[in-house]
Amino acid sequence: MAGEVFDQLVTLLTDAKAKFRVIEHEAEGKSEAISAIRGNRPEQAAKAMVLDVRGGGGGKRPVLAILPGSSKLDFAAVAALFDAKKCGFASPETAQELTGCVMGAVPPFALNPALSIVVEEALLANESLFFNAGRLDRSMELDTKDWIAVAKPRVARITPRA
Repeated sequence: MAGEVFDQLVTLLTDAKAKFRVIEHEAEGKSEAISAIRGNRPEQAAKAMVLDVRGGGGGKRPVLAILPGSSKLDFAAVAALFDAKKCGFASPETAQELTGCVMGAVPPFALNPALSIVVEEALLANESLFFNAGRLDRSMELDTKDWIAVAKPRVARITPRA
């Protein structure tokens, strides 16, 4: 399953003529640890979280939130974006079913049409993004402009402000 997601990403990005590179490394899913292994700043890591957004005018929907690896998520901000009353993490089983990946390996792409995608605007200040590519032992570095063009995320503030 994980190999399929990795292969889909490579095909998607190659077809889009995106500027990316594959990084092979030991298996790791934690943002801080994987950033150290890859040699990128945690702010450059695109951390993907599968959320369950429900209630209000938006009904119930799964959302893929993308934020810097060094940031925490503002659940209330995501709920408000989707006109919902509540927002929380999807169960690990639901997340894996929707993404085809184990937790920690989810890439910042909504390969499943059921997933809406939203990104923390601060992440887009980076020239390139680093992320696990559907596997815990494979990452990618991708030009941020290419990621925006391919992923087509909704851009918003979804992390708490100091």
